[in-house]
Amino acid sequence: MPLGSVAQQTSSFVFSGKVKDCKGKGIAGVVVNNGRSFVQTNSQGEWSLPTDTNVCKFVSISTPSAYVLLCQKSLAKGFYVRVDQLVKEDSRHDFVLEKRKKPSDKFYYIAISDPQVKNEHDMNRWKQESIRDLKAYVDTLSRQREVVANTLGDLVFDSMNLYGEYAASFDGIRMTTFQCIGNHDFDKRYQDLHNMALGTPVYGEQYYHRFFGPTNYSYNIGKVHVVTLKNINYVGHKKYIEAITDADLDWLKRDLSFITKGSLVILNMHAAVWNSIENEGNVRNAGELADVLKDYQVHVLTGHTHYFQNNAVDAQLMEHNIGAACGAWWKSQVNRCGAPNGYLVMDVDGTQLKWHYKSTGHGMDYQMRVYGKGEMLSQPQYVVANVWDWDPACKVEWLQDGKPMGMMEKFTDVDEVYAVSKKHQPGLTVTGHLFRALPSSGAKSITVVFTNRFGEKFEQTVMITNPKVQTRIVAHRGYWDTEGSAQNSIASLRKAADAKVYGSECDVHITADSVIIVNHDLKSIIWSLPILSILT
Repeated sequence: MPLGSVAQQTSSFVFSGKVKDCKGKGIAGVVVNNGRSFVQTNSQGEWSLPTDTNVCKFVSISTPSAYVLLCQKSLAKGFYVRVDQLVKEDSRHDFVLEKRKKPSDKFYYIAISDPQVKNEHDMNRWKQESIRDLKAYVDTLSRQREVVANTLGDLVFDSMNLYGEYAASFDGIRMTTFQCIGNHDFDKRYQDLHNMALGTPVYGEQYYHRFFGPTNYSYNIGKVHVVTLKNINYVGHKKYIEAITDADLDWLKRDLSFITKGSLVILNMHAAVWNSIENEGNVRNAGELADVLKDYQVHVLTGHTHYFQNNAVDAQLMEHNIGAACGAWWKSQVNRCGAPNGYLVMDVDGTQLKWHYKSTGHGMDYQMRVYGKGEMLSQPQYVVANVWDWDPACKVEWLQDGKPMGMMEKFTDVDEVYAVSKKHQPGLTVTGHLFRALPSSGAKSITVVFTNRFGEKFEQTVMITNPKVQTRIVAHRGYWDTEGSAQNSIASLRKAADAKVYGSECDVHITADSVIIVNHDLKSIIWSLPILSILT
């Protein structure tokens, strides 16, 4: 018998079980999947799934909205079981759910992109800045409503040894946190499971699986269906393709088939999809994804780019490619587009969503950064505003000395804070959410008013300073074009001083034997002597 047949036989099982409440009563209609096949529980809450454990590593449920999202130490748990555990348990597992005391139509949803911790320095910043900010803010939110969070991948930076500490960092935050896999979350020694040989005991997702479960899963809360989908095709050794595999796209189709068309869906993925500025990193099969989503009201949440960009694809589909928690890889306090390190907070009320970006270390009213005249080096005559959560339904207006002046001009450039963090090196990422206004001569103040798509206004005023410009005369190589003087000579410096000029410019060099000299070039003559004779 061929080896392939043996592998197929020994990996094929029929798993079964029950989804029940805390009193042991079966729950009907719960969607159960193994990563490839889907079923719904029968009237007794029973389920059964033929499964190839070479291909499928988990059986998971899509928790119904009438039941609590189970968690342990703030991390989502209890909605999946490993297939190797199922084999040990005689191929049977019961999922136990707790009935909600009341509907959860109103809740807060937090999206966190790219913690990307690589070492102790990064982990300390993640804990001391991001986690501390999250905990304080969620403490306030959770007094009002339930809080659910989803990361958007790149939890670590190829550092598999940090998974445990990263997972433990959420403990004590009053929210249920789900995870998403990013390109830096794979064990770089291997390709992802579908690219490895059938039956392999090792593969790229193995550490992520151990800590957080399946890479594709869904759950329901209130009137929202939430999905997390892998969109990184990992080929090993830090190489990958931003794409949704055919199998994963099929998984998404099957998952969505169980909800009513027109439903509100939040889709979490790592790589961006529809970015138009700095669009490297977009998934290759965006059109196929849009076709799968076309019958639903969808908000896609992505990370990967360390760049904030809202993309209104059409009336029913919007992508939020949000700023990273680590910004530009924990090197500063901002992302590549100048958006601060932070996370997105969605206020969900039934099928209505409002969202705001929460900058780490700032209040929720911090929604833009305004540069006064001359503060942005590439725009010296302008007042510039960086409005990171801008989308086409927003307005950015300005007032000069209290007088309305209309809309600010949208333009593309490199954000100044990011440029400073990179020492203004050439080729930096440009930003598409910059706006500028040209103050009149004599203007004293400029106020920028950002009105988001929900009608909320955020204002910031900067004062205009117009320092007096005074021209200064500098003598080039001293004052030498006169009798008794020569270029770069002591006489030329003395004559420049006598002429009361602001200063003199000289050419200074160091010789091979470490003598500092004043000279322009080898053709120059100082005190009627060839420079060569002086150097020797």
